[in-house]
Amino acid sequence: MSIVLAVKKGNQIVVAADSQTNFGSQIVTFDNHSVSKIRPIGKTLFASTGWSLYDNILDDFLERHGDQQLEDKKSIFAFFLKLWGEMKETYSLVNEQCNDDDSPFGDLDASFLVVNAGGIYHVSADMSVVDFQKYYAIGSGADYSLGALHALYEMESDPEAIARKAIKAAMAFNIYCGGDVQVNTVTVAAD
Repeated sequence: MSIVLAVKKGNQIVVAADSQTNFGSQIVTFDNHSVSKIRPIGKTLFASTGWSLYDNILDDFLERHGDQQLEDKKSIFAFFLKLWGEMKETYSLVNEQCNDDDSPFGDLDASFLVVNAGGIYHVSADMSVVDFQKYYAIGSGADYSLGALHALYEMESDPEAIARKAIKAAMAFNIYCGGDVQVNTVTVAAD
């Protein structure tokens, strides 16, 4: 129940997110709870949408295993394999079954964006890792943000301006997105 996106232009990748927290249909007021959906792991920015329990699991996992290398598709996939294996073994609260009877794969029931100097990577609920050259968005407001990103990408030169407008589009049309726009930037080699 969020919106997180990344936009790459020139030598910058901007990662942006909303700050709203929901428990089902209940919104937590902004003066009572503050959350950042974007976290640094080493030189990588890691963002998730879905169950907020992932924040607790990631905090615990990273405390026990230290910062992980999340540099490219291969290392990101390896990280999620290790995380998934440990989730099933260490956290008795994790449901091992996929919600789709036709799927042979596990289901994280969340989406992740991993951004670093190597690019923008989306990790889907089945743990597939896909890289994007220009932009991508995840969360309940992703459809609105992707439309805005598509429309704005060629018209705007500033990736932060694009990201902010795309987050605001999701916040305007999706009731599960709101609050402040949080922005982080990664510098990459110029194209």
